[in-house]
Amino acid sequence: MAKVLIVDDSPTELYQLSAMLEKHGHTVLTADNGADGVALCKEEQPDAVLMDIVMPGLNGFQATRQLSKDGSTVHIPVIIVTTKDQETDRVWGMRQGAKNYLTKPIKENLLLETLNEVLSDVAA
Repeated sequence: MAKVLIVDDSPTELYQLSAMLEKHGHTVLTADNGADGVALCKEEQPDAVLMDIVMPGLNGFQATRQLSKDGSTVHIPVIIVTTKDQETDRVWGMRQGAKNYLTKPIKENLLLETLNEVLSDVAA
């Protein structure tokens, strides 16, 4: 199964997303802000990242852009997972390098489908 980094400043979201993934055999790493998420991603090289947008300091758009531009992390797919559901947010997130964009609250089957989709794109 995959090693997934979840970057979110909400302890509740971290718990819920972790529980969904771990139930299906995935290994989960967590960070509660964008800067720690970027650093942990470089260090641990996860298979995928679930990235919130609204966080203190480095926000999810900025963190996604850093990961998608850095040679050591460019191959790691980022899925934005946020409450921001405006089309402009979605377009901006994809422009920063995200491979997909999901809005909270997230359904478990959609999360797993999306994760499998980006992982299979990387493997292809």
